[in-house]
Amino acid sequence: MADKKIKILLAEDDSFIQKAYKDGFERKNFDVLVAGDGEVAINLMKSNKPDIVLLDLIMPKKNGFDVLKEMKSDEDLKNIPVIVLSNLGQDSDVDKCKTMGAVDYLIKSDYSIPEILEKIKEHI
Repeated sequence: MADKKIKILLAEDDSFIQKAYKDGFERKNFDVLVAGDGEVAINLMKSNKPDIVLLDLIMPKKNGFDVLKEMKSDEDLKNIPVIVLSNLGQDSDVDKCKTMGAVDYLIKSDYSIPEILEKIKEHI
């Protein structure tokens, strides 16, 4: 089990952020799946069962709140930890996500890739 790569699903519609995070996580030997919108994120979760999901809130087709709600109502997906990674920093958004089942809420601009990796390790 020790050699099994941790599988991260990155649900993020910004291609620059996708590439930066994907490269950073892969350099640390994580397996990274990328979804550019909420529908793709749900489909990838169902087909790949990631160990953790990094979820942006503002995405096309389904936003992060919708994805989180759908995950938590799905028996196969509800136990996958979700870290919300967003630029929305209002307390109401943070509280809403935590109430909906997210294990953490990070403001993108406040965390470097190594810091995000530490958070991932805390929650797996």
